[in-house]
Amino acid sequence: MAYITGNTGEWEYVIGLEVHAQVSSKAKLFSQTATDFGAEPNTQVSLIDAAMPGMLPVLNRYCVEQAVKTGLGINAEINKISIFDRKNYFYADLPQGYQISQFYLPIVQNGHLYITLEDGSEKKIRINRIHLEQDAGKSIHDQHPDYSLIDLNRSGIALMEIVSEPDMNSPYEASEYVKKLRSLLRYVGSCDGNMDQGSMRCDANISVRRPGEELGTRCEIKNVNSVKNIVKAIEYEAMRQVELLESGGKVDQETRLFDATTGQTRTMRSKEDANDYRYFPDPDLLPVVIDEELIEKMRSELPELPEAKTQRYVAQLNLSKYDAEVLVADEETAIYFEQASLGTNAKTVANWITSELFGKLNKSSITLAQCKITPEMLRSMVDMIENGTISGKIAKTVFEEMFLSGETAEKIVKDQGLTQVSDRASIEPIIDEVIAANQDSVEAYRSGKDKLFGFFVGQVMQRTGGKASPAMVNELLKEKLNR
Repeated sequence: MAYITGNTGEWEYVIGLEVHAQVSSKAKLFSQTATDFGAEPNTQVSLIDAAMPGMLPVLNRYCVEQAVKTGLGINAEINKISIFDRKNYFYADLPQGYQISQFYLPIVQNGHLYITLEDGSEKKIRINRIHLEQDAGKSIHDQHPDYSLIDLNRSGIALMEIVSEPDMNSPYEASEYVKKLRSLLRYVGSCDGNMDQGSMRCDANISVRRPGEELGTRCEIKNVNSVKNIVKAIEYEAMRQVELLESGGKVDQETRLFDATTGQTRTMRSKEDANDYRYFPDPDLLPVVIDEELIEKMRSELPELPEAKTQRYVAQLNLSKYDAEVLVADEETAIYFEQASLGTNAKTVANWITSELFGKLNKSSITLAQCKITPEMLRSMVDMIENGTISGKIAKTVFEEMFLSGETAEKIVKDQGLTQVSDRASIEPIIDEVIAANQDSVEAYRSGKDKLFGFFVGQVMQRTGGKASPAMVNELLKEKLNR
């Protein structure tokens, strides 16, 4: 539990998130129009999307199936009958003057996800519902000095609105929930989770209260488009509410926008309640009926999900929970890890991926798919470490060259003569030289200064260019220094 420290004491965060996830469908929710990202404005609009008179929506079965799969992924109930409703409000980029959504009977209810807290414990975040709805178009205000422009390419695109309960009590918890949910959606394949492209957006409902008191008045921050900005928006808005309450004011229920440039939220409009939208069942759409056969078909198509994969890595591969969660967070990384660790030391592979490989990728600003080191190449290098062909220190040099050139570890080791020296006859004379050259340190070590042992190891490794087997060096040094 994180607290906000005000001038008059501590306050609690109370956070609920509404995530809008675009269904990974090649067609819109009620038409066969394309959904390609980045198309020229108003080139992906049918008569249905533009709400021309007499046009009737036809439900996209694939979108229903993806909502069901997502519901199964969050351990939720699938409603066998759900209904589409009209949510009435006016925006220039909403051609119909209403949005087709699900209010009274959504397709998915009562799910949950577990997040890992900063102390390593788990917390259950309840998910109230997932409902299907169509997206609006886009108003563009900065392309002309006198006019606002409208792009209807997004009009009618299928969205899953995933609504959590107000179970999160810190910006960290909110960020972990969004990351966990995004990972799940990508595993299931129902949404690509690309927040920078708008295919996943978040509305954050935030209120504050004194510890243990009743819920306060909430404000909704609309359309936050990155995990980093979700954290910033929550921190700013919560502090704004605390300062307002401590100065004797009251929080108005309203919808606000987050400005990433200033790091502040600002009023957008007063917050509507359900009765303001005048919901009623859409007369053009029949109830959606889902049978057990479809539910079981969708269940059979689910991959191994992140939570189960994490548990398997810990139980079977002896990874720490932290390392397992890092590897599992992105499905591409998990696949890479599983291929790289096949038949070799999985913990060693995990360490190389989470430290060296991630570091190189971040520094070079490239993705795993663009990396020259294939899983097979990494596995081969780890095998060389495990069988004593190269030392861990030499492996870092090899890894660097692999990353830059794309050559295999075997070729680099052979061409550069980096094979580890592990025979006694080659190492012993060097150890004798080091001992002879450092008699003062030898006497100090033998008089009880055990930490000097590392000095001797370093001297030997330096003289062998790091090629000497650390195990052999340690064994021979102990034998000679302890005489």
